[in-house]
Amino acid sequence: MADPRPLTGEPLPLDLLNTAWVEDGGPRDLLAEDGGVATWLASRGLAAPADGRARAALVEAREALRALLTAPVDLAARERVNAVLARGAERVRLGPDGPVREVDVAETWRVPWQAATELVALRERHGDRIRRCANPECVLWFLDVSRPGTRRWCSMAACGNREKARRHATAA
Repeated sequence: MADPRPLTGEPLPLDLLNTAWVEDGGPRDLLAEDGGVATWLASRGLAAPADGRARAALVEAREALRALLTAPVDLAARERVNAVLARGAERVRLGPDGPVREVDVAETWRVPWQAATELVALRERHGDRIRRCANPECVLWFLDVSRPGTRRWCSMAACGNREKARRHATAA
């Protein structure tokens, strides 16, 4: 199955969020579709289980990340992400060629844990540039890497163009 999502290529935690989107006015969830977990994992180049337990772990992590980004000061949202983070640990040891990072996490939780870990790092480095599309009907998230940091839309071709058309229609 080809990846049907309208926005791909975002950092792992945002790409996980973008496995749920709105299409033709209704919600769509790649992780709920037959073969959707395998499709998403393959699109990211991740070798991980794609069974029902893996799907449940990915959905749990996705919803925890969404809750945190939607309400970053909400204690319950932070605790949901902390619960995902508690599923694994990373240790650093010195190897012959320098530091070696070892991850200790159950295979089913490896990708969800990695997404949560990467979201924490992303928020530290670029917290003010993690954004939800400004189209109120869109649920997609992106990292604004534009030089001025003024990106508002998941895609100018989709949501940005719709907003411009809407403004033009109301101005006419």
